[in-house]
Amino acid sequence: MNEEKLAFGTDVSRLLDIVANALYTNRDVFLRELISNAADACDKLRYESLQNPRLVNGNPDFKITIVKNSNDNTLTITDNGIGMNREELVENLGTIARSGTAAMVEAAKNAGAEKGALNLIGQFGVGFYASFMVADKVDVISRKAGEEKIWYWESDGRTGYTVREEESAKIDRGVEITLHLKPDAYDYLNEDNLKRIILAYSDHISVPIIVGAEDKAVNAASALWMRSKNEITQEQYNEFYHHIGHVFDEPIMTSHWRAEGKIEYTALLFIPTMRPFDLYEPGRKHAVRLYVKRVFITDQVQNLIYPWLRFVRGVIDSEDLPLNISREMLQNNPVVAKIRSGVTKRILSDLAALAEKDGAAFETFWYQFGMVVKEGLYDAAEHRDDIFKICRFFSTNANRRLTTLDDYVSRMKEGQEEIYYILGEKLESLEKSPQLEGFKARGLEVLFFNDTIDSFWLQMAGMFKGKKFVSITKGSIDLNKFEAEKKDETPPGNEESVTDLLGVLGEELKADVKQVRISNRLTDSPVCLIADEQGVDMHMERILKTQQKYEPTDNKKILEINRHHALIQMLAGLAKANKDAPALKDAARLLYDQACIIQGEPVNDPSSFARRMAEFMQRGLAA
Repeated sequence: MNEEKLAFGTDVSRLLDIVANALYTNRDVFLRELISNAADACDKLRYESLQNPRLVNGNPDFKITIVKNSNDNTLTITDNGIGMNREELVENLGTIARSGTAAMVEAAKNAGAEKGALNLIGQFGVGFYASFMVADKVDVISRKAGEEKIWYWESDGRTGYTVREEESAKIDRGVEITLHLKPDAYDYLNEDNLKRIILAYSDHISVPIIVGAEDKAVNAASALWMRSKNEITQEQYNEFYHHIGHVFDEPIMTSHWRAEGKIEYTALLFIPTMRPFDLYEPGRKHAVRLYVKRVFITDQVQNLIYPWLRFVRGVIDSEDLPLNISREMLQNNPVVAKIRSGVTKRILSDLAALAEKDGAAFETFWYQFGMVVKEGLYDAAEHRDDIFKICRFFSTNANRRLTTLDDYVSRMKEGQEEIYYILGEKLESLEKSPQLEGFKARGLEVLFFNDTIDSFWLQMAGMFKGKKFVSITKGSIDLNKFEAEKKDETPPGNEESVTDLLGVLGEELKADVKQVRISNRLTDSPVCLIADEQGVDMHMERILKTQQKYEPTDNKKILEINRHHALIQMLAGLAKANKDAPALKDAARLLYDQACIIQGEPVNDPSSFARRMAEFMQRGLAA
């Protein structure tokens, strides 16, 4: 009656293809995923019933039942949670309504390997489709709490799905999923095997799980986060993490504590090992669930977790918020703001402790989430000092080794009052920047800021422990007060004066540069570009042009020349002999274009650059 045959969304079809064709080392996870979904449905109804008690009339006790039928080789998982109507069945089981899913599916398809594909599937919380790992047909009967109609959904996981109103079924509310098992999955008809899986993966579920005709729950059926830490194994923590995150990796850090005082709450939070695919998407929300006195309220309280901690997963259970508070009122509730502050301090403290205890694990975390954490330097001034403690950066001090700001300060040269840095996109390019030469020669360490967010937080956090951050590609820096560590840096005698050359270069390039001056930054390269003291850092300017269509009214740079470089000395001699020599004009343009190329800037006239370069090469070969 009113039966519809519908096609899966494109992403679901591709996902099911992966599920059908990949060989998984552990198919038990299908049961874990279905139980997790059932528990979530019960949690949602428990909250809704606070506002509308009639939704649970006559059936107030939540439970999940699992029944096997050896006669027709089926396994049925039933919950009396909130249920789904037709539209929700189509939305939740026919499409994947998650941002970035297409990229996830493509990556999973390319991964191909057993565990890799499974991990990627789990990252996006599409655990229902794991049913087709063990079943060649799945039936779903659902009745949404408070509604009259019962709906039926059926699919073989290949040719689409059927949905219709089901008048003959008897279900008060919730969802009943029946798996028609494949012959190689008949071992899931063994109740002892089912109990083993439940104890291994779902013991932490707070809803009773009943197997067969028994009345006693297989699982502990209590909120894991309310138990003493001494009673919980790491394996139980890990399985709870899998449940609340619908993920398959292991957490790199687990934080479990109870805050007491003016505000009381319990938190069980996890830092993932794997970065979610949509971590950098603007619409991504945090993955922390808010409970009040063990009752699930919502996972959509924006102010509960800072955006720069959006990778954190877990549970926060408040004792102070009212149970009947609306989700809208939560957004600006002062108790939520205080919880956020306390949770943030604890996470940052635990991450600092992880760095001390297990440097390798912390570096794994930093490579995955460091760029997001640094967003907090921009928009969470009250936590900036604690964020700085866990920030890591590459620098000129060691070959591809991360350093802390405290360690940088401890290595500062005598008389150094500033923290030097250089902005860019690629570490490899930054390491070859000519502006570094004078700093390296004097043993002055320079930090590499190669994440986009670095350009922005520096505008808000200009100092660290009284030391100002200074860009080495901007303004004038007095390096002469620091003695060179390399003895061969002593300038040779009888050098030509570059005064005439400075005049020639300044006149020829006056339309392109603000000034031409002698550099104390350069030791090996002939030229480099520098932003004016009052101007915008060159890398920051490129970002603003790309992201915000920034068009500066005056973006002329300063061209610095290395007076000791052999090429500059040759040109200085030529300028002293004849300021009007044609070769000087071409040389001026070539030097400027060279500086632009090194800086990653486009040359103004590529054709002229190519012509001048060819002529200089010809003259050099002829000589």
